[in-house]
Amino acid sequence: MKKRCAWVTSNPLYIKYHDEEWGIPVYEDRKLFEMLLLESFQAGLSWITILKKRENFRRAFDNFDYHKIAAYKAKKYTALVSDKGIVRNKLKIKAAISNAQNFIKIRDRYGSFSDFLWKFSNHKPIYNTFENSDKVPTANKLSDTISKELQNHGFQFVGTTIIYAYLQAIGMVNDHTKECFKYRSS
Repeated sequence: MKKRCAWVTSNPLYIKYHDEEWGIPVYEDRKLFEMLLLESFQAGLSWITILKKRENFRRAFDNFDYHKIAAYKAKKYTALVSDKGIVRNKLKIKAAISNAQNFIKIRDRYGSFSDFLWKFSNHKPIYNTFENSDKVPTANKLSDTISKELQNHGFQFVGTTIIYAYLQAIGMVNDHTKECFKYRSS
């Protein structure tokens, strides 16, 4: 049996997410936006809640197409607030629309969101060497910096803890612990 990071339960969604996504570097803008949207909705909830609703989010938010989301009007907002398949938090839904608009502004300014984001780590993943999950932080100086930068660009629901989870999700920070079969030190 494979040994995984301690946060992974026996839930097949968690196992698949851990084994196939978490900690693997993502450079494609649409996937970066998808994970940012999902992480922002996760605030105050468990990640498994979001994973269970992920396909509903994909459907409701036009396959995470930030151009479409940025153009959402009142009718679409009302439909999202009524959609029982997603997290129906009005502030988070408004933030998703606003964040899509700001995502596009960053792309326009920097060429891609990926270039903007990955510059904070010299365009390379950071491999941590934590013995176990008790040692893994929930935030650090990198997440503090990126959180503040995103907030300066108008993003919402991007506090340092959310951003640290985001950095783990997109593989900028690889926090697979030494006990995990996915661990690597560089």
